[in-house]
Amino acid sequence: MTPSGIITLATDFGYRDHYVSAMKAGMISIHPEVRFIDVSHDIPPQDIMAAAWVTKHSAFLYPEGTVHLVVVDPGVGTSRKAVAVRIRDQFFVGPDNGIFSLVADEEPYQAYQLGNTSFWGSDRSKTFEGRDIFAPVAAHLSKGVALADVGDRIKELFVYRWARPVADKEGIQGWVVHIDRFGNLVTNIPGDVIQQFQNRRGVRIYVGSTILKHLVNTFGDVKQGEAVAYIGSAGMLEVAVNGGNAEQMLGVYKGAAVSLVYT
Repeated sequence: MTPSGIITLATDFGYRDHYVSAMKAGMISIHPEVRFIDVSHDIPPQDIMAAAWVTKHSAFLYPEGTVHLVVVDPGVGTSRKAVAVRIRDQFFVGPDNGIFSLVADEEPYQAYQLGNTSFWGSDRSKTFEGRDIFAPVAAHLSKGVALADVGDRIKELFVYRWARPVADKEGIQGWVVHIDRFGNLVTNIPGDVIQQFQNRRGVRIYVGSTILKHLVNTFGDVKQGEAVAYIGSAGMLEVAVNGGNAEQMLGVYKGAAVSLVYT
């Protein structure tokens, strides 16, 4: 697979510190022609599920051979593995803490534990492996180094799984799996499942203490300040407040139940 020369970055580092810049500096020293895409550095600290969601819904839009550096690593410096993974035609580098099993989402993958220290940085800190291990390996992969060269293949990643909605003829029970920066509540309920039934029956959606009686196409289909349910860009049921923040205004947080009942 021909490398694209692109490295994307997703971290919980924010922008007030030097962490992102330090990783880029190391990668440029290895691959001066590399192109960086900052997916997000505003992932909530140590939020593995948010990192996986952001990565999963952006990575597969990139050209074949793109490397995705994902560093949200509450176990930095511990015995958790450092890995490089191929999923479809994309490469991923980061900690083996559940992020990449969520990105793969039961798709086939090839995973390698990063054991070849010749591809690591020369100065290594136990608390900044993003700079000292993950970033250098990502840079080498973006230059065309083979996955098999960075370490030994492992059979299985550390496994986390997305919660699956429960459906029957009466409706669907799901959960909020992601909240974006606007406070929109993204659920694990697929829009195509809803639409199959909506062609024949109406729906009522229960979110916290709020009841929504129909789906709309977009935020502007309701008045300012009103809650709205719609199928979002990820193809999942979402709940928002037009001009507001659903997380705050509805008092609903990640992991909260969302029930859809056919009427």
